[in-house]
Amino acid sequence: MALNTTTFFNVINNELTSTPHTRHGINPANRQPNPEVPLSTADDLDRAVAAARAAFKTWSRTSLDERRVAIHAFADLLAAHADELAALLTREQGKPLAQASVELGMAIQWPRGFTSLTLPETVLEDTQDRQVVQRYVPLGVCGAIVPWNFPVLLAVGKIIPAVYTGNTVIVKPSPFTPYCDLKLAELAAKCFPPGVVQALSGGDDLGPMMTEHPGIDKISFTGSTVTGRRVMASCAKTLKRLTLELGGNDPAIICEDVDVDAVVPKVGIVSFLCASQICMMIKRLYVHEKIYDEFRDKLIQFVQAMKIGDGTEPDVFFGPVQNAMQYDKAKNLLGAISADSLEAISSPLPISSGYFIPPTIVDNPPESSRIVQEEPFAPILPMLKWSDEADVLTRANASEYGLSASVWSKDFSRARRMADHLEAGSVFVNSHFECAPWAPFGGHKMSGIGTEWGVNGLKAYCNSQTLWLHQA
Repeated sequence: MALNTTTFFNVINNELTSTPHTRHGINPANRQPNPEVPLSTADDLDRAVAAARAAFKTWSRTSLDERRVAIHAFADLLAAHADELAALLTREQGKPLAQASVELGMAIQWPRGFTSLTLPETVLEDTQDRQVVQRYVPLGVCGAIVPWNFPVLLAVGKIIPAVYTGNTVIVKPSPFTPYCDLKLAELAAKCFPPGVVQALSGGDDLGPMMTEHPGIDKISFTGSTVTGRRVMASCAKTLKRLTLELGGNDPAIICEDVDVDAVVPKVGIVSFLCASQICMMIKRLYVHEKIYDEFRDKLIQFVQAMKIGDGTEPDVFFGPVQNAMQYDKAKNLLGAISADSLEAISSPLPISSGYFIPPTIVDNPPESSRIVQEEPFAPILPMLKWSDEADVLTRANASEYGLSASVWSKDFSRARRMADHLEAGSVFVNSHFECAPWAPFGGHKMSGIGTEWGVNGLKAYCNSQTLWLHQA
């Protein structure tokens, strides 16, 4: 049966519900309104929390095999509706259809990847008199606050670890991109018992309602560092468990021995994918002075050859940035680059009413400039020269962020030595922006607290429990 992508509802206790007041998102490629979605109230949240708490009592006692069956059925439904969801994702987020399809493909793979993992149960002592065991038990009701850049994958990446470990979950999509996440919950209602997976669409006030709600035991938040601080402060009121995946200003260090022709396309993709609206994109590109000019010229040529436009058009690589807020921030940053008389090379934009920012490479700006110090979250990339290894490592680490970083070199020993000095949650050699459901993902410094995914990520949805077992 086809998936209805024209009408949208909250999912509470496996029922599709609406609200007296609604709102709508904007298609960023043309600034036209997308369909109406519910505008949830505190009463809607209370009903969802009550359903989730009731469901937890039975869901937490199900076996891993029972949970796997439900999760795999959900993945199968995602696969069955992948084309419809990818088209919807392009309409609400703006990313090109090919990139939306990749996101859906990952969201289909992730559930099966998570269910291949198991939480450890460790026997700490085993004697004639007693056995001491450490194990992990579910927390209760989890709140999943999902961002607008990867709304499908990052929703699935929160839903599945939560329910696989025996919790129930309430999803709050970004107000900018509520559509796919509401449909994910509709599909989940066909696979999970009532109250296990729910979703509420709302405005900016819904997030604080969730973080302060005494019936929610854990919040998993992905978003900006500024908002992450507010989430953490709000969760502290009820001592909620908390995972924060926040911003990044990822450095990539290109050594002088690389094959420039081979590396430029790879770096170009992982600097500008999704209009650079990915926390793990390369945000600062340090290129050795011996190859700097050649690398810059070939990167500019590569980027300018990539098509810009509405994501529904064939062969588009650059779509718009997702929303007016981000568009204004990017325009302000471009204005600062111009005001500071920095050398910037931009691709020409098509005539459009959408939120399009010209893909721009800034040629060797000073370290103190805004484009180096800030996270653009738009297709604006500073390239910087380096010559001394110790100096470039110091510069790469001189950020309040520490999400990911990379080193590129034919000399693997050298690259590994440099990588060992980088301060980031994920460090890559001769690649950037890799992730997997079985690998923990999280940031250092202001880039977050805790990890998602992998066994560590599963543990984040649990309490540690120590059993002291004596025979009578």
